[in-house]
Amino acid sequence: MNQQHHKLSNVTHLVQGELLGSADFLVQGLASLEQANENQISFVNGQKYLPQAILSKAGVLIITSDLQKELPKTKQYIIVDNPYLAFAQLTHAFEIQGQHSGIEETAQIHSSAIVADSAYIGHYAVIGENCVIGDATRIQSHAKIDRGVEVGKNCFIDSHVTITGCAKLGDRVRVHANTVIGSEGFGFAPYQAKWHRIAQLGSVQIGNDVRIGSNCCIDRGALDDTILSNGVIIDNLVQIAHNVNIGENTAIAANSGIAGSTVIGKNCILAGACGVSGHIKIADNVTLTGMSMVTKSILESGTYSSGTGSFESKQWRKMVIGLRQLADVPLTKLVKRLDHIQTQIESIESTLKMRK
Repeated sequence: MNQQHHKLSNVTHLVQGELLGSADFLVQGLASLEQANENQISFVNGQKYLPQAILSKAGVLIITSDLQKELPKTKQYIIVDNPYLAFAQLTHAFEIQGQHSGIEETAQIHSSAIVADSAYIGHYAVIGENCVIGDATRIQSHAKIDRGVEVGKNCFIDSHVTITGCAKLGDRVRVHANTVIGSEGFGFAPYQAKWHRIAQLGSVQIGNDVRIGSNCCIDRGALDDTILSNGVIIDNLVQIAHNVNIGENTAIAANSGIAGSTVIGKNCILAGACGVSGHIKIADNVTLTGMSMVTKSILESGTYSSGTGSFESKQWRKMVIGLRQLADVPLTKLVKRLDHIQTQIESIESTLKMRK
């Protein structure tokens, strides 16, 4: 349980808000509108949450100025332009973080590795030959940082993470448990009914402020590098194949997979369980809805979907039968039918105009 305390005046300053309340009031944490107590802060993210806000026991509410007149005057408020953003900023003030630095006795550090004095290397972590670990970076227990890997400043590498393939990570990168970065790409040459392994000679380049969830696999390139640009955020259980290039601030949700040599633009969103074929391009500002399958390039920004939503089972079976029957009809026959229908519609429209 978080036991940190902050004066309300300091909290307000952190989010650059306007305080309506006691500057010396002590805030003990953050909570939802429903669960907050009189010593905690919650936020109201729009009109639809007003009923919960009115009933909330929160000691302080983060709101916009236009909501103030609709809420009780007896409460304390922090006025901001974006309550959700302010809430996100405050989570860092109340987050419990380890403050340790130094190297645990059970860690294995190669003599050629460079580890900043302010870094922390946990129990049984392995830091390989010619590695570089930057200032204030935390390497948790049982992590493996293979030879030639560079990790920037203020990074967090969780337990059982493996980083290999001479990968380079920027500053403030977070990699969560059991993820593998720089693993061998899935490259094979078929010949005489056999698959012949292609040695993967590229690496992985990860920019600043990138977040990678648990149990992800990011393969190194075959020749060129796999690239995750600044601000990319990746959920759990995501596969990124060799030579993929992901643009700045793109977000990829859980269970998505991106095949090799695909280029994804800036500020894109891939919802859960999306699949992207290899060797295609996706433009900036593209959103793919959940379980979308992309098999060709998307060259214009916008929202794209594929697949079929859920139906009651009997209705779904009828739809499948209809699709099979449709597939059995020659395309030329369908075109002729549509032309005939179009002619009939035009004839009816012409008759109606003449009657008028």
